[in-house]
Amino acid sequence: MSTRVTCRRTRLHTAAWLRGIAAALAVVTSGLLAWAAIPAASAATILIPAPDGAGGTVPATPPTVPVQVTIAGGMPGWQVTLIAVAAALIAATVAVFLDRARADRRSASVTG
Repeated sequence: MSTRVTCRRTRLHTAAWLRGIAAALAVVTSGLLAWAAIPAASAATILIPAPDGAGGTVPATPPTVPVQVTIAGGMPGWQVTLIAVAAALIAATVAVFLDRARADRRSASVTG
């Protein structure tokens, strides 16, 4: 009597693979955000040279004259809406394709 031993290679399921990709992207994104925040935090402690040229430094102080801020430009609301709708449609399409692929894989493993 002989038995046949098959060695199947284990494969990650699509969901596990996507979880790994999402985790890697989260790590990279948080690292980039931390890297971008360092200059902003260190800019708050910069000392400005004294205006009289004495060679010393004085801490940065807010201006005594009120400053009028004028905002011009930016992204129009319709563009923001268009980007949000396009992102939602892409996410829904990807979700449907992944669900169909998973359903096909399940039906193939049940019948075969």
